[in-house]
Amino acid sequence: MDKLLFAIYLLGFLTVVHGVAGNMLYDKFSILEELESFEVDEENDVELFDTPSWTSERGGKVLVNVDSFGAAGDGVSDDTQAFVNAWKTACSTPKSVFLVPSGRSYLVNATKFKGPCEEKLVIQIDGTIIAPDEPDNWDPKLPRIWLDFSKLNGVLFQGKGVIDGSGSKWWASSCKKNKTNPCRGAPTALTIDSSSSVRVKGLTIRNSQQMNFVIARSASIRVSKVLVSAPGDSPNTDGIHITDSTNVILQDCKIGTGDDCISIVNGSSGIKMKRIFCGPGHGVSIGSLGKDNSTGIVTKVVLDTAFLKETTNGLRIKTWQGGNGYVRGVRFENVQMDNVANPIIIDQFYCDSPKSCQNQTSAVKVSEIMYRNVTGTTKSAKAMNFACSDAVPCENIVLSNVNLEKKDGTVETYCNSAQGFGIGIVHPSADCLISEDKHVFDGTDTAEEDYVPDLTEIAESSNEPIVHTEL
Repeated sequence: MDKLLFAIYLLGFLTVVHGVAGNMLYDKFSILEELESFEVDEENDVELFDTPSWTSERGGKVLVNVDSFGAAGDGVSDDTQAFVNAWKTACSTPKSVFLVPSGRSYLVNATKFKGPCEEKLVIQIDGTIIAPDEPDNWDPKLPRIWLDFSKLNGVLFQGKGVIDGSGSKWWASSCKKNKTNPCRGAPTALTIDSSSSVRVKGLTIRNSQQMNFVIARSASIRVSKVLVSAPGDSPNTDGIHITDSTNVILQDCKIGTGDDCISIVNGSSGIKMKRIFCGPGHGVSIGSLGKDNSTGIVTKVVLDTAFLKETTNGLRIKTWQGGNGYVRGVRFENVQMDNVANPIIIDQFYCDSPKSCQNQTSAVKVSEIMYRNVTGTTKSAKAMNFACSDAVPCENIVLSNVNLEKKDGTVETYCNSAQGFGIGIVHPSADCLISEDKHVFDGTDTAEEDYVPDLTEIAESSNEPIVHTEL
């Protein structure tokens, strides 16, 4: 149903609700209208150059092949310096192609590829780039990165190649695999940091030491047809992690990993995900936010068309007690679940710690969240779980045409301090949601209208290292 018909249907539905005040009708309608308006321009706002094939005689490209700089490409010899030297040439040459050729494997250590670069740079990865597999030999000066690209503008990453993090020994040494191991960070396979107008398409990222692909402190990023792959039991191997970034679009991506397929954290806004396949993994997550009493802000997020297969969570928002800030303006729609453990979950009591977390009254505010056309099967009896803070309740949760079944039993919805309403089919019933006419504020509620975040706090955090918020 198109937006106009949906609005007409909604208005008719609301006007016949028995005993509901007129201002409540208006509030509900305005909330939905606002949620409908959350869109991210998929094409027009990214100024990227035409991308003719670098093999075209008319492409006018300067080919910078890593083999020409001494790379062996045998998967055994250390090709790091060859990559560094080739990068210096490509980055300083207009209309160049940094080429990792097909049919060869390149062993590369932790490296920072820094811009800014000359115009119209293409990074063409057709071969395989392999990380050293021994954690004890990793460069101690670069403990959290492997291939790190920063300060780029108008750059295209493309190709049919593979970025392989050789992560198995890192996973085995994780405290999540063995509690006797010390908890320590591990590298991210591919990082795009402090960049703008960057497109990434067609690459495969697999077996990262920890997070597979991070987009950090960046704007106007487009990622399409990227495959991310890691075993379902590999710890903290988020597929695509977005932090402190705006105007990011992920589309036609297939992600299977041991943590969140997609995770969106503090300082991120204007995120659009479209045609996403997730599984195995922990689903699509906003958060975690608010750890160590920090401020977390995420706004304007849309997931449109996704298939989640046998994941431990589906659509998740997770925040720590004691935090501040807000998650506001999120729309999850056209999502199919297949045997997902927690299909819809808001968890404001998130605690990924070896020690129990202290009860605290402050919390990251969660409001204006829509779930529309979400169907499929759940592993757990709690198909929908809204575990919200008593002091800072969740508000304006909208359920529209949600139908979740369990293959071998009944399903239910759990609510704690969650306010919202349903439209059309909502199964299991979400009667436990508090409606506006029943919700009474006791003076302890700190709605986001009353909370003015210190944006300098977020700006200052942009200079901090990128870290995974979990162990």
